[in-house]
Amino acid sequence: MRRRRQISKRQARGFTLIELMVVISIILVLLSVAVPVYKQSIKNANETVLKDDLFTLRNLIDEYTYDKKKAPQSLDDLVSAGYLKSLPKDPFTHATDWQATPEDTMLALDQTQPGIVDVHSSSNLIGTDGTAYSTW
Repeated sequence: MRRRRQISKRQARGFTLIELMVVISIILVLLSVAVPVYKQSIKNANETVLKDDLFTLRNLIDEYTYDKKKAPQSLDDLVSAGYLKSLPKDPFTHATDWQATPEDTMLALDQTQPGIVDVHSSSNLIGTDGTAYSTW
């Protein structure tokens, strides 16, 4: 009977140091795998947003050029003409500091003035495909 009381008291005390260390080490191993995967998924999401923003801006530049018969002189022209509510933020620089590419050639046959024909990210980071975001 005395032995039975000792065992039940021992079990009621809680976890041993070894058990806690095993649980903490398992959690650390899981975190060491999960954190890089999480960071990579964030980078992939930002790249997808960048591609979508560049596609949209380029299409709106073309639409503006064909509608107004002149290319926009700045990206703010797209906002003031109502093609965009506001300029999107670059997901890597977190600012609206897009690099607009001016061109001397005319996109439309009846275009009267040259202006912006392309837009790029101003980030100097390298994408997962090995190219700089500023070349996308």
